[in-house]
This record gives sequence, structure tokens and C-alpha cells, in this order.
Amino acid sequence: QVQLVESGGGLVQAGGSLRLSCAASGRGFIGAAMAWFRQAPGKEREFVAAISYVSINIYYADSVKGRFTISREDAKTTLYLQMNSLNPEDTAVYYCAAGERPVGRGASNEGWYDYWGQGTQVTVSS
Repeated sequence: QVQLVESGGGLVQAGGSLRLSCAASGRGFIGAAMAWFRQAPGKEREFVAAISYVSINIYYADSVKGRFTISREDAKTTLYLQMNSLNPEDTAVYYCAAGERPVGRGASNEGWYDYWGQGTQVTVSS
């Protein structure tokens, strides 16, 4: 069984930064594709960024390009999301996702992933 545990959320002022982490565990888990999604109050969950094993392929949602950076440490099966220049529209619960299919055109879809974390709250005040 694969478990994903997010951490690093919190309250930050607009213009500030946060770094989210997601620790993955599970026998034999590699995580061909790992990603971050987020869900704001009253909205559907949306794709933020995805990264392949050994970081060959990386994709971002247009709304976070240039501000967020996704990365991973394969030896630790840990995923990160560095978030800079945060604004109130970034307020959401952020979820870590992982799957064994390589990152491809479907990587922005929730169905691409097999495992999900419980989420961590990010709140950006104006």
C-alpha cells in the first residue's frame, strides 16, 4: 500500500513563499508520475504541476508558471512544491498525487494517478 503525506502548508501573506513536501512510502514504489493538485473552497480540484521519475518531464498549469517549481528527490521518494509570489487566489487545499504511468498528455487529469495524500491547507492573506 502506498501512502502519501503532505506537509508545509500554512498561512502566508500575499507575495510570500511556501514550500510543500510530500513523503511517499510503500514497498516497491517508484512514482513514475508525481503531481500536485489543489482545491479551493467551492471549486473543483485542479491540476497544479506534474513531474516524471528522474525529473525528465515537468508540466505546470498556466496559472502557476513562473511562480511555482515542482521537484523531487527520487532516492527519498519525496516530492516538493516551491511556491513564490503567492496571491489570495492560491488559497486551497494542496494534494499530492502519484502513479506508475509515466508523465504524458493525461498527467493533468486526476484519473492519471493511483494514490493521493490527505492534503495540506495553504492560505494566502491579502
